[in-house]
Amino acid sequence: MSKDTSKPEQLITEHIDIWTNAILAKSTSGRGSSKKYELYGISKLRELILELAVRGKLVPQDANDETAFELLERVSAEKDWLVKEGKIKKQKTLAKIGEDEKLFELPQGWAWVRLGDLLDRISNGYSGKQNKTKNSYPITRIETISKSIIDFEKIGYALEMSEEKLLYYKMQKGDILLSHINSDYHVGKTAIYYDERVLFHGTNLLLLRVNNNIFSDYVNICLNQLRLSGHFIDIAQHAIGQSSVNQKKIKDIVIALPSYPDQIRIVAKVDELMLLCDQLEQQTEASIDAHATLVEVLLATLIDSKDADELAQNWARVSEHFDSLFTTEQSIEALKQTVLQLAVMGKLVPQNPGDEPASVLLEKIAEEKEQLAEQGEIRKSKSLDKVDEEEKLYDLPFNWEWTRLGDIAAVGTGATPSRTESKYWSSQDINWVSSGETSEPFIFNTKEKVSHLAIKETNVSVYPPGTLVVAMYGQGKTRGQITELKIEAGTNQACAAIRLIQPDERHRYYIKLFFWKSYEEIRSNAAGGAQPNLNVSKITSTVIPLPPLAEQHRIVAKVDELMAICDQLKEKLKQSQETQVQLTDALVDRALG
Repeated sequence: MSKDTSKPEQLITEHIDIWTNAILAKSTSGRGSSKKYELYGISKLRELILELAVRGKLVPQDANDETAFELLERVSAEKDWLVKEGKIKKQKTLAKIGEDEKLFELPQGWAWVRLGDLLDRISNGYSGKQNKTKNSYPITRIETISKSIIDFEKIGYALEMSEEKLLYYKMQKGDILLSHINSDYHVGKTAIYYDERVLFHGTNLLLLRVNNNIFSDYVNICLNQLRLSGHFIDIAQHAIGQSSVNQKKIKDIVIALPSYPDQIRIVAKVDELMLLCDQLEQQTEASIDAHATLVEVLLATLIDSKDADELAQNWARVSEHFDSLFTTEQSIEALKQTVLQLAVMGKLVPQNPGDEPASVLLEKIAEEKEQLAEQGEIRKSKSLDKVDEEEKLYDLPFNWEWTRLGDIAAVGTGATPSRTESKYWSSQDINWVSSGETSEPFIFNTKEKVSHLAIKETNVSVYPPGTLVVAMYGQGKTRGQITELKIEAGTNQACAAIRLIQPDERHRYYIKLFFWKSYEEIRSNAAGGAQPNLNVSKITSTVIPLPPLAEQHRIVAKVDELMAICDQLKEKLKQSQETQVQLTDALVDRALG
């Protein structure tokens, strides 16, 4: 046997920091996982291991092994015998492999081959009726291989099968199941059947029965490598939310074939290295969880500060370790939420006994609100219930007051003019806000506009600049979002328009940051089925801790200062992540070079 000059373990041990530190924040759409991060480095390491495996760079070759060409002759001879015995159908000759399909140089003794030439059978599953009765025939479903293993907790049960179908669809050890109709992320996923329990092959999964002279696990490695490299996405037909790969394209897949002993060695080494990856992943996730717990505990000490003076002391201790504490997007977001929580609790800045108390501010607002109603500027509103003790979630500083949003603002909504009336939309005179446009902090323009006639003949109200707009319902993150009009605009019925009586810009900013802080709580007040909604009444009744106006000025200034620090941390994290990704990709390129 040739000397082993390749040390795949060194890929992990010598560069462990690169593999484990390349961690990215995951898109909220996710990919079937609740985790908010992606272990990019370890994921790339897994891809690299498979890539090295199929290129013949993971284990040394043995010159005494039979060549892949001799192996293919044995496969062909056995398939001819199986056809003669009526055990398999005669297969069509596959196209010759073109030079452009040979993606890399093969080791000596290896051969390029189409997957179909290694299969005794490729077939669709049984599509008869299923139920949940466990004394029926256990049968695979598309969910059965959701984690790339055969999960017997996610099988179905066929009601009845003829003797002929029982024999045909019964799975054999070494059979590969392939998800050929699925989302882009899942199409091409596989699992191998090695279980002692009886199982039948069901619809929506292709069955690949590999010839006995070929190691199924090696073929499975090739398929996994192709999936991770994006090959299945490239050859799939795409529809909305679903991709599919037909049998012909599966059979035409080109793989690099080593000798049978080499296949065994490769599978063993891949299993060994994937186990190391599993251990790295577990250690990294444990470290992430421990870090998150530490951040949570330290941020809790900030919230538990008795007053602004004690907060300043606790903040000083935490800020000494900013670079080591706030190293993930989640931790920085948690810091932002803590800042907002402290702001509305009256702990972010010191109170000034000389400030005009919030009770006086509320009296002035009530008087102004009454005058505006008499002048017809706003609608006269009903008296709101007094804030009861259960709604007061924490003790406020001496000069703060609990109040309801409707006591300090006029809250209204809008409407959508009939889409069938072109006269309402053809003349684009007035900006018109939809709930989806609440995702930005300010609105300077709108996607759609309505005519003056629409304002006159429908329930669309026009609100002035400075009006706050809250989404009352909408898909995803929309519900509960708040924005501010910088233009005159109407809204649709999915938005609540908040016109604060006190015109002070810092007062408006304070109310906005309260809504930012209370985003999840406000969303939880929604009611309904598949798409829960808020309403104007719920928004109007929102309970708000109100500081003196002068303190509101100090609060928003401090929030701006601390949010700038958070943004700096986030930018630093982004740069660090980009560096780690570049290091990871460079390491992969070097290993394959």
